[in-house]
Amino acid sequence: MKYTVIWTPSAEQHLADVWLNAADRVAVTSASQSVDHLLARNPETRGQWLYDTVRTLLVPPLGVQFEVVDQDLIVWVLSAWDTTKTIP
Repeated sequence: MKYTVIWTPSAEQHLADVWLNAADRVAVTSASQSVDHLLARNPETRGQWLYDTVRTLLVPPLGVQFEVVDQDLIVWVLSAWDTTKTIP
């Protein structure tokens, strides 16, 4: 089944901050597209459990926290960060 991947407004802002401050903006764009692609199929098998229902996925130079809502076939991307600089 295909899931809809939705970035929360705060995650979109985090992504924009990462992109604006990146040495390689093409890599950040490519990573965000890969995140969307990976989470659209079998998201419950992606990344690592962080806590409760939140998982984390690393696609350097981008990391994201996300939550899967199986009954609605939605993946919420909750935050994003630059893996070369920090981990939330």
